[in-house]
Amino acid sequence: MVRMAQWAVVIPADRWATERLFHHDSLTVPGSPSARPLPGDDVLLVTGGDQPGAVALGMIKDAHPGAGDDAPALLVAYTRRVFDEPAPVGELKLDQPVTAVEPEVFQRVAAGLGGDRDRRAWLVSVALPVEAVSQADAVRQFWSYVNELGPAELPAYVWPSGDELAMQAFVLGVEANQDPEQDDD
Repeated sequence: MVRMAQWAVVIPADRWATERLFHHDSLTVPGSPSARPLPGDDVLLVTGGDQPGAVALGMIKDAHPGAGDDAPALLVAYTRRVFDEPAPVGELKLDQPVTAVEPEVFQRVAAGLGGDRDRRAWLVSVALPVEAVSQADAVRQFWSYVNELGPAELPAYVWPSGDELAMQAFVLGVEANQDPEQDDD
């Protein structure tokens, strides 16, 4: 008999901030001493806080000892993500960082994540004025600025390929007004 279980796993706030900014194929989250997901089990990844939202589906790839052997860390591989449009969790009760979920509840919440969307080509750019003595020096300084400023201070510009007029600035993964003459209301 094959054991298949479904779980809801809360993404800690600091890890959630990173997941929204950088593309990863998987993530490691703390486990729970009372829950023991096994490789192959399905997972709803949920943000914590006052208004939790389902942001991804995944599958347990591995469980290994974390800080304490009572709560193994879980390696979860993403199978679908909706980071920009969290789905309501409805009747899902999250009383632990890792909670077993009834199959019917899992399916209802997972259905709220929607289906896979068609991929399209996007152009993403970061432009910085850099004073340097050579092209190679300018490139070194550019990467130093990108590394130092990062996504919290450095806007990235994104637009659909072929539609430059649709360009939008994003800071910390959220659309941000970069026009100094307009208020951010």
